[in-house]
Amino acid sequence: MPGPLRTGSTDGATDPDEVGDPDDLGPVDSDVGNPQGMPGPLRTGAAEAVSVVTGPAPGSARTDEMADPGSGAGDADVGNPQGMPGPLNGAGAPGSPSSGGSKSALNKVTRADIINRAKKWVSAKVPYSMAKYWSDGYRQDCSGYVSMAWKLKRNEWTGSLAEYGTRIARSELQPGDMLLFHNPADPSKGSHVTIFGGWTDYTHTHYTAYEQTPAHTRKQTTPMAYWTNSGKYVPYRYKGLTTGTDKVGSGTATVFPGTTKFGAGVSNMYITQLGRMLVDRGGRHFYKVGPGPGWGDADRRATRAFQRAQGWKGKEADGIPGPHTWRLLVNGTGRDIPASASGSAGGGSHAAPAFPGRSYFRPGRSNSHVDRLGRQLVKKGYGKYYTQGPGPRWTEADRRNVEAFQRAQGWRGAEADGYPGPETWRRLFA
Repeated sequence: MPGPLRTGSTDGATDPDEVGDPDDLGPVDSDVGNPQGMPGPLRTGAAEAVSVVTGPAPGSARTDEMADPGSGAGDADVGNPQGMPGPLNGAGAPGSPSSGGSKSALNKVTRADIINRAKKWVSAKVPYSMAKYWSDGYRQDCSGYVSMAWKLKRNEWTGSLAEYGTRIARSELQPGDMLLFHNPADPSKGSHVTIFGGWTDYTHTHYTAYEQTPAHTRKQTTPMAYWTNSGKYVPYRYKGLTTGTDKVGSGTATVFPGTTKFGAGVSNMYITQLGRMLVDRGGRHFYKVGPGPGWGDADRRATRAFQRAQGWKGKEADGIPGPHTWRLLVNGTGRDIPASASGSAGGGSHAAPAFPGRSYFRPGRSNSHVDRLGRQLVKKGYGKYYTQGPGPRWTEADRRNVEAFQRAQGWRGAEADGYPGPETWRRLFA
């Protein structure tokens, strides 16, 4: 039951990112088999800590055979029915159970606030539970997760979250909006909600979903709108959303200040803000000291690593931020700098090896590229179909392992045929 707030400390003919303007990319899980818990009031939480996103662990299940990768071992509380939302207790005056939809009563947040709050649970891998509460006071199920990300004043459930949002079209989705499926006939079966993190490519067939699901919070490429019951998910935008200035570190700029603010010999607050945003996105190891206001090689290398993480090349990944790089950093969207990104002076050793071409990966072919692919699949946890090897000759085991990796990215059909293309290759070696 709800409780009071307590103190707590593609590959196929087309690859997913082969787009005309890769700098426009957004960031790069299933009706949850376990039902949600009962909404309840928040418990007083401790100050939130800055965290770095870690992706879902690959290879933990047969991802090439799962129709719904969100289903799995459930929580002990899964049989509990969902209740009604309760007022906030233990952290000020209780709120009215029926007035939560009033926009004037809502906490104001920016899109960056929502995504950054969502990332903290991803980083912490908060275990799924319908009865337990995380240290910030929010219930550890999918609706509690959205309540936390939207900074609601109490824990809500799928039957009440819509009161806090304005219904929008799917084409209007932006990072921080939610996709909600509430099953009124049987709320404990199928009801689920995710946070939209951005489109993964120009086709708008897949997006980055932040969600609370067994076994823990995750960020994963997901087909629009979900793995099952896709047509029943409704998009909403938080009524308390503000377009005011986002405060990132000590900087306050959300509008791109221009390329002249970055480069050799330049010193200003925008460089400090850029560095702090890059550190939050996985670029800490580039900085021996700082970040600071003076432009340095660490700023250039960290910026380039972030740009390359988006799949950009050439002038699009020259280490100087442009308006799209800035937008992704300010909004907390796009792909984070991978842990393998090098902080050495060369700054280029973290790049994936160049994709050799599809013709090397076909029946009867034998070459070093097949061997390299197989070893990387094993390293990433996608080698279960190898009974021996891997080796230089292309086999059905290679194809099935590649297919498993592709399906784990959320791809289906021709995009998950088991034959690597440029995007499969890039993600595999990221």
